[in-house]
Amino acid sequence: MAPLLFLFFLQFLLLLSSPSTQAQNISLGTSLTTQELNNAWLSPSGEFAFGFRPIEGNSSFYLLAVWFNKISDKTVTWYTKSSEQDPEPIKVPSGSSLQFTSTGVLSLRDPTNREVCNPGAAGAPDASMLDTGNFVIAAAGGSTVSWETFSYPTNTILVTQVLSPGKVLRSRLLTTDYSNGRFLLNIETQRAALYTIAVPSGNLYDSYWSTPSDENATNQVTDLVFNMAGRIYISMSNGTQINMTFGVTSSMENYYHRATLDPDGVFRQYVYPKKPGGISQAWTVVSTKPENICNAQTKVGSGTCGFNSYCMFDGNSNQTSCGCPDQYSFFDKERKYRGCKPDFELQGCELDEGAAMAQYEFNLINNVDWPQADYEWYTPIAMDECRRLCLIDCFCAVAVFHENTCWKKKLPLSNGIMSSGVQRTVLIKVPKSNNSQPELRETRKWKSDKKHWILGSSLLLGGSVVVNFVLISVLLFGTYCTITRKEVQQLQPSRDPGLPLKAFTYAELEKATDGFKEKIDKIQHETEKEFAVEVQTIGRTYHKNLVRMLGYCNEGTQRLLVYEFMINGSLNRFLFGDARPQWSLRAQLDLGVARGLLYLHEECSTQIIHCDIKPQNILLDDNCIAKISDFGLAKLLRTNQTQTYTGIRGTRGYVAPEWFKNIGITAKVDVYNFGVILLELICCRQNVLLEAPEEEQSILTYWANDCYRCGRVDLLIDGDDEANLKMKKVERFVAVALWCLQEDPTMRPSMLKVTQMLDGAIAIPTPPDSSSVIYSLS
Repeated sequence: MAPLLFLFFLQFLLLLSSPSTQAQNISLGTSLTTQELNNAWLSPSGEFAFGFRPIEGNSSFYLLAVWFNKISDKTVTWYTKSSEQDPEPIKVPSGSSLQFTSTGVLSLRDPTNREVCNPGAAGAPDASMLDTGNFVIAAAGGSTVSWETFSYPTNTILVTQVLSPGKVLRSRLLTTDYSNGRFLLNIETQRAALYTIAVPSGNLYDSYWSTPSDENATNQVTDLVFNMAGRIYISMSNGTQINMTFGVTSSMENYYHRATLDPDGVFRQYVYPKKPGGISQAWTVVSTKPENICNAQTKVGSGTCGFNSYCMFDGNSNQTSCGCPDQYSFFDKERKYRGCKPDFELQGCELDEGAAMAQYEFNLINNVDWPQADYEWYTPIAMDECRRLCLIDCFCAVAVFHENTCWKKKLPLSNGIMSSGVQRTVLIKVPKSNNSQPELRETRKWKSDKKHWILGSSLLLGGSVVVNFVLISVLLFGTYCTITRKEVQQLQPSRDPGLPLKAFTYAELEKATDGFKEKIDKIQHETEKEFAVEVQTIGRTYHKNLVRMLGYCNEGTQRLLVYEFMINGSLNRFLFGDARPQWSLRAQLDLGVARGLLYLHEECSTQIIHCDIKPQNILLDDNCIAKISDFGLAKLLRTNQTQTYTGIRGTRGYVAPEWFKNIGITAKVDVYNFGVILLELICCRQNVLLEAPEEEQSILTYWANDCYRCGRVDLLIDGDDEANLKMKKVERFVAVALWCLQEDPTMRPSMLKVTQMLDGAIAIPTPPDSSSVIYSLS
């Protein structure tokens, strides 16, 4: 991949001659690596450090960063970002290095010594980590600065730092997640403003706080300044200053100072005592903008806490928190800003008032409001009538009542707030506690559909032979079941008493399917041997993530297999269609396929190697549970057998390298196939894509490896908002996939290890390039 560049502009170093900015020069030819115990360059006082910081929760990746070095939590104040068009954090794997070369170039390199980025400065005589927290590279000649971290702020500003118009602070997603967050402090020509930003498009919603602006454009912003007295202000062209925060009473000499745009959208100024002495050794908030972000409303967007949630502000701690109404829960307890979802399904457009009253009730909450979500309102009106009108309206999820006025609201609810100053009563519609969940649409649909009606009747009537035959017939007719015609010699019926399959006649199946009228997929012809293998193999297995065979036909030249009903078809059709499935569902499918393979490899009485794991052979039931199918190529290993020799099997793009070598085939061929599928599920694209936007993206397995080595896994999920919010899990899944794709089969993990790594139960070492041998996870 092309090297990524730092953002950079030229700026003179402030207060270069003051004692606080004394430099400890870094000599040409000096380097740092992630493996070194002291992998940082310190400022003269040791209060600040510049070097590699491990990313919280993922010791395999590092940031090149600046941090407070003498406090316990090593608070990061700056970190490398990529290009100006896509300013995401640059994450480098273990084994990376930072080199200040003999030619005066600062170069960040990955473990293969490939340059990831450099600031563009060349010929510098030295570089320095200053006691202000600014890392600088001197210009040729040494009298000026060619590059400095203060010119490229992340989410933090430090004392003596100045931001000119065009500069921004961007919040993180979480304190422990350095990905771009949802809030922006923008220094504009007319004002400084805080915005909610749409991820990943970058669209700015209306500002939720700003300094006054000059409509006549005669008085413009020159800088945002964090001065030596601890005051942060906007400097205007006419000489006036607009305070963002006021000077703090805490001693500048005895406290560390910083101001940060936090993940909840609040710009906070903090202090931290340099010496213990009965004072809490922690960052303390001394000023905020806005003072209460819960009161900051926006016309578009979810607000601070996400849709269907409400924001609460604690004036004592200057912190915000988020809550969900009763019978609602957070989408993600760690990332509460994603909002809340109802723990039920609202139904009832076809219900009359009596039926609606029997099915729903209301929970009441006081001092809560969602001011942006009403679609209809009434006044004057009594609360009982407000409640009734919401009850009989299937669009109405919440009614808000205040002083004889009723607002009806539908989901999603936005800009929620809970406060003693909010004089509202909220009525939230929920199912009655003694009432079962409303029928799902698919459950009701069968009543008007003949095939589903027969299926429902069969389930009610019970287990007679005739009813079972009708059930299987409907499964065949409705079907993503596999029905194949084979013109091969007659296969003798199985006499294995342990084979729980029903033998059908061809006439029975032909009649049940109306002459095989509805064909979903075209199945390739199999040999008699392959047909026998599939019957015998899957007939003896039963697992949640394996398609269950119900029966077969072995009559004359006819070979038919009867599988359970798979309403959602194949993963191939599901994953590569027009709409991208949600990340949470794709992650669930990853684990389902992995557990199915684990069963085949390690939990069967006879180990089974599938040999052709691919999206076409993974089917989805009505709950989108992944089930492995098509065992026509499977190989069975005896208890004392570890490998087998066979001809090349599988499908282009999924075939493990050992198929082309004169070595034994093991269960690791399935592990390789799973690695390909795992990447396809992550990226929602096929492994081989000849019409890819860039040539380097044509083969997904190669491109994913390149992205991982450069710390740019985010490129693999570009445009996927949900996956971007789960970046840690995405990085974990990509690492697992790269382990599965090792060329040497002995380097690949077992499926037990794979499931443990996917679940986060065990740590994942950095996967090596295929040409190197570093770890073994077998």
